Amino acid sequence: MKMKILSLVITSALLSCQQQPVDTRAEGEKLMQLSRDWSQMAASRDLEKTLSYWADDAVVISGGDTIRRGKQSIRQMVEGSFKNPGFQISWEPQTAEVSKSGDLGYLLENTTITVKDSTGKSIVSQFKGITIWKKQADGTWKNEVDILSPLPAEKK
Repeated sequence: MKMKILSLVITSALLSCQQQPVDTRAEGEKLMQLSRDWSQMAASRDLEKTLSYWADDAVVISGGDTIRRGKQSIRQMVEGSFKNPGFQISWEPQTAEVSKSGDLGYLLENTTITVKDSTGKSIVSQFKGITIWKKQADGTWKNEVDILSPLPAEKK
């Protein structure tokens, strides 16, 4: 009898330790919506909410700028951008991929940044972006790596 109970306890423990399958498509949709929400926060110029999407140790790589490592460096970049009255940014995720384990994912995104030059003329730049996300212990996603690559200017 003791052996049957012990077997039952061990079997139950082993079964409870098995990871449930991850719905990678649903997680990818969550990431895409999270990215859209983040774009809206950035467009609203809410500094703290915009920064909240990045992990504390995040890395931002953007053509023509220094590599930003960590929230303090990223904060300086975002604050500087938001101080420019002509600055606007928006992006839209195009595709999402999530690992089978459900703890890492990446998005391919299209980004538009507008700034004003010294004469007040708006300059619009297009970028392709890759963002890499990591699921946190509390189940939320945070951006770990943010890479922007400028597209060539269109010739007129």
